[in-house]
Amino acid sequence: MTAFLRLLGRRIIVLPFMLLGVTLLVFVVMQFLPTDPAVVALGEGASPQAIAAYKAANGLNDPLVIQYIHFLGHLLTGNFGNTAPPAQPVVNLIATAFPLTLQLTFLGVIMAIVLALVLGVTAALYRDKWPDQVIRVLSIAGIATPSFWIGILLIQQFALNWPLFPTGGYVNPADSFFGWLQSLFLPAIALAIPVAASLIRVVRTSMVEELDKDYVRTAIGNGVPRGEVIRRNVLRNAMVTPVTVLGLRIGYMLGGAIVIETIFSLPGMGQLIVNGITAGDTNIVQGVVIVIAVTFVVINLIVDLLYLILNPRIRTV
Repeated sequence: MTAFLRLLGRRIIVLPFMLLGVTLLVFVVMQFLPTDPAVVALGEGASPQAIAAYKAANGLNDPLVIQYIHFLGHLLTGNFGNTAPPAQPVVNLIATAFPLTLQLTFLGVIMAIVLALVLGVTAALYRDKWPDQVIRVLSIAGIATPSFWIGILLIQQFALNWPLFPTGGYVNPADSFFGWLQSLFLPAIALAIPVAASLIRVVRTSMVEELDKDYVRTAIGNGVPRGEVIRRNVLRNAMVTPVTVLGLRIGYMLGGAIVIETIFSLPGMGQLIVNGITAGDTNIVQGVVIVIAVTFVVINLIVDLLYLILNPRIRTV
């Protein structure tokens, strides 16, 4: 337990520095964009005098270090700036769009976990037999196929040829839970398949390694049912590595959700960042990137904690 608390403390101490690094990276990258924040805020028809006055009033002429300090101060107060005219707070747009992206990612993660566990465990239990061979081929195909192409194929088959799901759009769960699930089912599947395909291989490998260990043969030899050994010991011990890999894949899914949202016309962070890029609005792009990056860092901290909980060597120290 002492070792667990020590490692937990290290993760928590490192978190602020990771978040600081994320904000610094985003700030530096935004300096290389060709758009002028003053022109975006005032409009293309603004006079040089108005642009110069805006830059002076908003500290855009200050050294980059001073600008970064002001940038951090605004972030700490939840201020991402305003959009291009007609001006409105970027934080309000993010507050509206981000829950949808989280919902889509959450559904995608659940589907990926279910597919990976069912197929990965099946492949391990039927090692080198035909179910294992079929699942290997499917996992390789899933890894090789990008999520946006899967989304297009799903729309073609299940929204146009067989109109079981809508081609796009979003239904609020408060209005209709079934409609909400129906609107997010295809995009979540498109998001989940590549991640599930990579996790299947990890789950299979971890399960095979555990099944070959001496404690499994000893338990079965002592009369413990094989299914109980797998359920109570093998499965739990085998999940340590897949959980770690899942943390990285969730970050991939957050980024992939932005593309999938665009394909399915979902008003999430994807549509928001596309609108920001199209309008040259650096405040929107900056705000979306920071929120996604910070979410990724926090999710990986949670996954690290799950790893510490699942790892028996840490728990027994």
